[in-house]
Amino acid sequence: MADTNDNAAPFDGAKLAILVGGHVLTLLRDDRPDIPFPGLWDLPGGGREAAETPTATALRELHEELGLRMSPARICYRRYYPGPPGRWFLGAKWPDLDPAMVRMGDEGQDWALMPVQEFLNHPRAIVHLQDRLRRFVAMMDRPGRP
Repeated sequence: MADTNDNAAPFDGAKLAILVGGHVLTLLRDDRPDIPFPGLWDLPGGGREAAETPTATALRELHEELGLRMSPARICYRRYYPGPPGRWFLGAKWPDLDPAMVRMGDEGQDWALMPVQEFLNHPRAIVHLQDRLRRFVAMMDRPGRP
């Protein structure tokens, strides 16, 4: 699925929820007072560079943070959340992701393939990402979805 009007509204970043069976790929943020959401569980993604599309932003960040290269064809969900700051939330399915491929980058303390329900209920997960993941999972659970 290609980006559709993804540059129609200003945005400053994108997050990517990758479902691996009943799990979601997560990152434990650094625990530093100079960053937003220190020490909380997060999803891959981050700030836009230059004229990147939301997909390009999310995929670049995925590679920088976890060393993974994912085909944009895996992305099956896109939703824009106006700001400021405007952010895109993208969802993908990667059922055959090999955890041995994950390589931590320079940011974050750890990563996990966390059960989706655990992330949705985790007291140390970023609340707005819990809400956005909940919407994505609900959409994927509808009859007729891949």
